[in-house]
Amino acid sequence: MRRALLLSILAIGIVALLSPPSWAYRDYFSPEQKALLDKIQTLRIDAIALTDQGAVDAAPIAELVARRMGELGYAAVGEASTPHDVVIKVKCEQRKIWEGTTASGGDADLPDAPSRLWKGPACQMTYLLGNMKVKWQKEVRTEFEDAGQAAQSANAADPGTYAMSKLREALETYEFPLLLAAEWGQPERLLKVLDRSDTPQAKKIKILSLLGEMQADEALPKLREALKDRDLARQAIGAMSNLGKEGIPLLVDIMNTSPQVELQAVAAKGLGQLGGMHGDASVVLPLLAKLGDPKTDWSVLTEVAWALGKIPDKRSIQPLYDLDKKLATLRDPENVPLKKLKEAVFWAIKQCDTWDQFS
Repeated sequence: MRRALLLSILAIGIVALLSPPSWAYRDYFSPEQKALLDKIQTLRIDAIALTDQGAVDAAPIAELVARRMGELGYAAVGEASTPHDVVIKVKCEQRKIWEGTTASGGDADLPDAPSRLWKGPACQMTYLLGNMKVKWQKEVRTEFEDAGQAAQSANAADPGTYAMSKLREALETYEFPLLLAAEWGQPERLLKVLDRSDTPQAKKIKILSLLGEMQADEALPKLREALKDRDLARQAIGAMSNLGKEGIPLLVDIMNTSPQVELQAVAAKGLGQLGGMHGDASVVLPLLAKLGDPKTDWSVLTEVAWALGKIPDKRSIQPLYDLDKKLATLRDPENVPLKKLKEAVFWAIKQCDTWDQFS
């Protein structure tokens, strides 16, 4: 019975280590389709605007989308007969009538996914690759659900016109161009925006997050530069945690030398992600050294313990037991950091000791 339980735990652990990254849903594209995505340069905007009074001029919406995509170097064509690589479809409604994605799970849980419950003003976005309608679907909504009441409060004459103006404002700030560049596997466009001196800090943070999700190894030099910016360092380290093994030495250095405890903790977490993702046990010894350093902050120790649990190794067992023994002497139910550290160490011991029995 005990052996069966241990085998079940081992199987769950292996599944967790091999779980695909969030960007893996692009795998439903064939190699030929991925090649087309990589080369996307020209696009056509197919926009529709619907109010309670019927269809209205959608040209302002199409022009807005084309302009914002142009900020990343894409070129929009006006006529359907003009050659283009992809069609971006935008449907803006005063009162959304389409139900949306599945009720929960996958992209449906994201805040910008089409919502089944929202019936107010919304713009839904997707794109066509040839004749293929892809799974990428996003939705931009206004802050209000009742356009009539909102227009009345704003002393606007027409609710439909007011709703469309607010949807255009939402499209001005929503980072759909960055999301599409990432979806199409074009990190070089994101890197150019990241490199601009006039790019707002919030946009840079979004780009770093996307580069990490894309596992874009070519982004590593820019991520190194981003470490010099205190406001971007945490996001840069998080992005490195999704890249290749080339980022391991830098993360080790950050964990050991950064004067900021928060960055040490993020780097330790990243080492666990990279080590687990690539099955690279080279991160174990640096993590154990940090675990055994009496000067290591509890928050960092917590991430080190979680990281060691993601890379089960028999070398980790005794140091983890030693730390667990020390922590057992500390009794402070109100100490949240201590509680988190104990939980992490307990979990790591279970992962490593269980792994050792089958190695």
